[in-house]
Amino acid sequence: MSGPQTPEPTLEGQADASVGSPDEDAADGTQHSHRMLSFSDALLSIIATVMILPVTHTEISPEQEFDKSVQRLLATRIAVYLMTFLIVTVAWAAHTRLFQIVGKIDDTLALLNLACMMTITFLPFTFSLMVAFPEVPLGIFLFCVCVTAIGAVQALIVLYAFHFPHLLSPQIEHSAHRGLYRQHILGIVVRGPALCLAAAGFSLFFYPASYLLMATVIFLPYVSKAAGWCRAQLVGPREPPAHSVEVFTFDLHEPLSKERVEAFSDGVYAIVATLLILDICEDNVPDAKDVKEKFQGSLVAALGESGPHFLAYFGSFATVGLLWFAHHSLFLHIRRATRPMGLLNTLSLAFVGGLPLAYQQTSAFAQQPRDELESVRVSCAIIFLASIFQFAIWTTALLREGETLQPSARFGGREHAFMFAKLALYPCASLLAFACTCVLSSFSTAIFHAMQIAVPFAFLLLRLLVRLALAGLRALRGLLGPVRAGPAPGAADEAQSLLLPAPC
Repeated sequence: MSGPQTPEPTLEGQADASVGSPDEDAADGTQHSHRMLSFSDALLSIIATVMILPVTHTEISPEQEFDKSVQRLLATRIAVYLMTFLIVTVAWAAHTRLFQIVGKIDDTLALLNLACMMTITFLPFTFSLMVAFPEVPLGIFLFCVCVTAIGAVQALIVLYAFHFPHLLSPQIEHSAHRGLYRQHILGIVVRGPALCLAAAGFSLFFYPASYLLMATVIFLPYVSKAAGWCRAQLVGPREPPAHSVEVFTFDLHEPLSKERVEAFSDGVYAIVATLLILDICEDNVPDAKDVKEKFQGSLVAALGESGPHFLAYFGSFATVGLLWFAHHSLFLHIRRATRPMGLLNTLSLAFVGGLPLAYQQTSAFAQQPRDELESVRVSCAIIFLASIFQFAIWTTALLREGETLQPSARFGGREHAFMFAKLALYPCASLLAFACTCVLSSFSTAIFHAMQIAVPFAFLLLRLLVRLALAGLRALRGLLGPVRAGPAPGAADEAQSLLLPAPC
């Protein structure tokens, strides 16, 4: 993400400069914000992820078929979950922007941040009300009021930090245009909560408008960017201000903190994996009375009845773990994350957060075998969407590979083909499993479990398979390609084929 040219250096380049020695910080009663940011990222990732719990715990009786009414119920709840998940990530993004300018914290600022986090922790309860009573405005009203309160506390943090400039990053602290920075960051922090405040008002008499305004909050940066582009086409580009603060605009190429993106993403993956085992502990520990009466005191026999649940758990955990591994490998090769990449990462995480729903669906095969085809397709769709957005992140990074990717992952780099195969593995496997269930619907469960078992082994064999495939392509190109004069000495290292990278 290359920000616009500004007369002052970017904040990213000031990260190290804002760190004072522990003795200096203790002397003026301040601390560095690193640990508080880690705590905030962990809490926000937990809150965003547990939004899926009211959806996974949707009560469907064993006698009830997976008919259109149930499908509509789940689809509605999943849509509301995705919207609220994305709104939580908007609050996280505003928090990230805010602490680009706040380099240090004192006791008051730390308490304000805790007040912000406390308000955020109330969001899952309001979301549960929205899911349980979708046509009652109270749940929507409380959710919007919470988001508004989050924005208000973040605005207080901005005002407090600018009132005590020694808390700001060195660039802002010594800038002659500190007031412009304050005005601009306040606009970023308050804009989304202001729309949620309007949504809270609409919820009292016309709640569909509330959902529309809440959805607008998610895509507000992109709506702003599109409006600016349209205005430029109609009336021409505006003259840049004399003292630019474009580092905080909604420019699509604005820098994001790669470290905080990774921390937030790791938190989501960790919580999803934890939610899976919590369901096992809650639902699959036999009751002592049942073991004695139904299984003649045999705990092994009682646990054997829960075999499908354990199989679904191991398959779901492997899926979460391998998606995290692909995400880790992807961001290992990313140098800088653009705003579109951040949006795609958020969408991927939203569907990763839906994997506990996939586990609930697949673990119910034994109880509702007649609905297993629909459950398999729901699970395949969730896995496909979670992984295809990861692939889209990498594709977007390739469009600006000189700025966003390490040289080894670019076109012609030695890791390019391997990253392509690694990120394409789950989208292809889930799409293939979905297609196979359309043809062999009676074997849907076997197809899904075969995919869960095969993909981990495919990850182990992937590098070998990519090497073999590249060797085969080179051999084929050598047979079919025209005979050309050999390259000059040393030219082979500089002119690798764009379509045929060097061996992994």
